[in-house]
Amino acid sequence: HSPPVKPGEKPSETSEVHQRKEVCHWPCRCPPVPTCTPGVSLVKDGCGCCKVCAKQSGETCNEADICDPHKGLYCDYSEDEPRYETGVCAYLVAVGCELNGVYYLNGQTFQPNPLYKCLCVSGAIGCTPVFTPRLAASPCARLTGRKKPRQSICGPGQHKELQSTNYRLMSAYRSLPLVLKKNCLVQATPWSPCSRTCGIGMSSRVTNENRKCEMKKEKRLCFIQPCLTNVLKTIKIPKGKTCQPTFQLPTAQKLVFSGCSSTQSYKPTFCGACMDKRCCIPNKSKMITVQFECPNEGFFTWKMMWITSCVCQRTCSAPGDIFSDLKVV
Repeated sequence: HSPPVKPGEKPSETSEVHQRKEVCHWPCRCPPVPTCTPGVSLVKDGCGCCKVCAKQSGETCNEADICDPHKGLYCDYSEDEPRYETGVCAYLVAVGCELNGVYYLNGQTFQPNPLYKCLCVSGAIGCTPVFTPRLAASPCARLTGRKKPRQSICGPGQHKELQSTNYRLMSAYRSLPLVLKKNCLVQATPWSPCSRTCGIGMSSRVTNENRKCEMKKEKRLCFIQPCLTNVLKTIKIPKGKTCQPTFQLPTAQKLVFSGCSSTQSYKPTFCGACMDKRCCIPNKSKMITVQFECPNEGFFTWKMMWITSCVCQRTCSAPGDIFSDLKVV
């Protein structure tokens, strides 16, 4: 409570009571659910009533208009002293991100490729297309006459269903052919390039091939080439040829990963080398399970890419470049 004001004395600034503006009203009266732009979360407002598009960095916010929680944003009221009614969305202090050798600050927006705009959030990178590709002809459209314009025969509900179907079946979120397993339409992104050009590295993908049919990150080991001083001395390139796509070491050896050795010996197929500027990359592979034994620590297993064939090409990308396969069409 504020101290009492004596007669003839003006109340001090600290004793003034600021009435906060009520932004929540019950019972809830919600407008139609909005359509948020790509990269903006659709969330329930701070009143617990209506679905709204979350406020983004630099936008004004309050108790009802909340900041995007999936991007680590919070409402900063420090500039609205002493009322603390209206704030500005800002990023929480967190770690940055690294992509292709470049470090980005938390909350920094960048464009590593002409087709995608990306955002760094707490060590994770999220990307959205810069432009929306032109969709194919809609099955709801038909030509009613030679000189009449194309007219639609779909209702609003069918249009919404078509849009959501097109979004779910975007090529970035699926691998062909689509497979239905236990009421789950299995989808997966392509495996990323191996993190190492020699020795055992890792590659990853996002897939929903699990019991809950949820999109999760999956990792596997990869072994493209052994780390040799001079690969061309080990690989025998046939006469008249400039490349040898694959090769194997003379004897089977145990695989070593994180100081642990495989319980079995393997003789993997490696991608070869070229005397010209071409590079050899995996073309076909399968998945195997390798068991490792650690000194005084027991056993563990890892899935591993087992190369069956390689192809030599002139397009050579750095390991970990997730945009290497993108092309402007």
